[in-house]
Amino acid sequence: MKTNDHFEIEKKIVYEFRSKELLDEALRHSSFVNEQPDADLRDNERFEFLGDAVLNLIVGHILMERYPNVNEGDLSRTRANLVNESQLAIIARAIDLGAFIRLGKGELQTNGRDKNSILAGAFEALIAAVYLDGGFKTAFKIIENNFVPLLDSVNSAIDSYDYKSQLQEWVQEEQGAMPYYKVVREEGPDHDKTFWISVKVFDVESDGQGKNKKMAEQDAAKKALEILKKESP
Repeated sequence: MKTNDHFEIEKKIVYEFRSKELLDEALRHSSFVNEQPDADLRDNERFEFLGDAVLNLIVGHILMERYPNVNEGDLSRTRANLVNESQLAIIARAIDLGAFIRLGKGELQTNGRDKNSILAGAFEALIAAVYLDGGFKTAFKIIENNFVPLLDSVNSAIDSYDYKSQLQEWVQEEQGAMPYYKVVREEGPDHDKTFWISVKVFDVESDGQGKNKKMAEQDAAKKALEILKKESP
């Protein structure tokens, strides 16, 4: 990769690599490597593997901080909707990553620079290179900056996971008594407790489970809503 190419991609992600070799490897597609006589030249697939893990860890961390009351299942679904091929390709296009990927002749002829799979893989590899070169905090900052628009776009979806509020709105519309939550039991040591909480609303009673009381209440409210919606005409 040319020096000015290094500068351009570094400017896009607001990070200057200490090791330009890491950046080169991150942007070296297997189709390019397969056409080179240098047997020691490595493609970016190993970096893709590491970058995928770093992305899932950091996006998961951000979601945990942003949405402390959302349960594990909904957090997992939200992360999967953010860290996938199509979404990573969107981010890659936003920083014009395709222009810097080194491709073989075949991929160049079939518009490989705009393929979701190649763009997403290169973005994962780029994140791995940043992580290896600058550490966790640097990777965290770059991922956070690039995922902010996507994170903001899922706020409404996340809000729909607030089952306690949904249940309360349902009861208000039906002019019923407010849901009543109570702790049924709790088990485990202080650092790793599990709570069971029941909610009673109308003639429906359901139990929820969680690693804290808020999560257990959300689980109970979700189950109560499901019952009420089934019974509703």
